Amino acid sequence: MRYPAQHKQQTRQRIVRAAARRFRSRGAEGATIGSLMRDLRLTHGGFYRHFGSKDQLFIEAFEQSLKELAGKALSAIQHAPRGGELKALIDRYLDIEHSDDIAGGCPVAALATEIARRLPKARADFLRVLINHIAVVAKYVPGATEEERERKARVLFSGMAGTLTMARVIVDDQQRRRFLDDAKKFYFEAARQ
Repeated sequence: MRYPAQHKQQTRQRIVRAAARRFRSRGAEGATIGSLMRDLRLTHGGFYRHFGSKDQLFIEAFEQSLKELAGKALSAIQHAPRGGELKALIDRYLDIEHSDDIAGGCPVAALATEIARRLPKARADFLRVLINHIAVVAKYVPGATEEERERKARVLFSGMAGTLTMARVIVDDQQRRRFLDDAKKFYFEAARQ
């Protein structure tokens, strides 16, 4: 039985979305292709009809994760009062729900240390995807020039990703909330300068 051309694309998207969640929750080494495909009720061999390697899937899953994150951020920004976009962005990223949702949260907070151990070419692929995401964030960061906004956005985003990673280490919910609230205030003040 032949499937329509769009079926292949839909299947590929299913694999990427599922892998994005799995990589964030388990890391690349903890997420095997066999178990991923089995959970999706697809064959292990079918994986190679869509991807040349696990690394290719990992990069696409990382990019998908950043798109999901950007969608959530843009939703928060759209519902913010005029002039409150940056605060809404920071509040959304550093909220307790995002901290609790490793599998559905920021891929940078979940995977940066793992990506740092990859070969330079692979890191360059991730950096390209990340730079595109930061350009979206930069639109909402104050600054006199686009270069200044992008510089601030790089520092803001990397700092918040580190903060989110540290928050996930804190076991006590009350301490974690206080830590995230302190960080929100700090980043908002720092980004406005």
